[in-house]
Amino acid sequence: MEIVHRKDPDSIRKILTLLRDGRPCVLPCDTIYGLCAIYGKGYESLKELKGRDASKPFIVLATKAQAQHLCKDIPDEIFDRWPCALTAVLNAACGGTIGIRVPDDGFLTEILEALQSPVYSTSVNISGSPSLVSFSEITEKFGTRVELFVKDKEVQGTLASTLIDATSRPFRLLRQGVYDISDIIGRSSTSFQKTDVRL
Repeated sequence: MEIVHRKDPDSIRKILTLLRDGRPCVLPCDTIYGLCAIYGKGYESLKELKGRDASKPFIVLATKAQAQHLCKDIPDEIFDRWPCALTAVLNAACGGTIGIRVPDDGFLTEILEALQSPVYSTSVNISGSPSLVSFSEITEKFGTRVELFVKDKEVQGTLASTLIDATSRPFRLLRQGVYDISDIIGRSSTSFQKTDVRL
């Protein structure tokens, strides 16, 4: 186990080395701490680490350009708000759907651009258990299972991103998180519908 601070000049290099090899690490995201792995290659290691069923996909963090490449189309109401803590389930360019977010964080953006690839991001926990939000608890629980932990604040945040299904209209709220969507509801009541679906 290695702990490096986000502001450490060598942190980006260490993160990129690990991610490019398909190995997961813990990163301070724009919401809460996340278990992250490179898109595609890192899927199996992240699924095994979480003990997660294959039927439940991981959220993907991407730049705007990467999101456009991965998605068949992105509604303007979402694309114009990014970067922010709003995750949208969209139709994927390769078929099926993808849950994707453009994070509002310069550190994550630098990683995504240097990596030249999106990354999977998921809460730090074993599937079905509560999300761990404090860095000390994260390192205690996952210290023997994850090689690299990148620290920012002790508690990066307590709420995950807001999640909506935007594959059709009206949009559906799947999870209320840190991002306020009241402006979307207020501006277009015909294009957004609130539901009780939870993930």
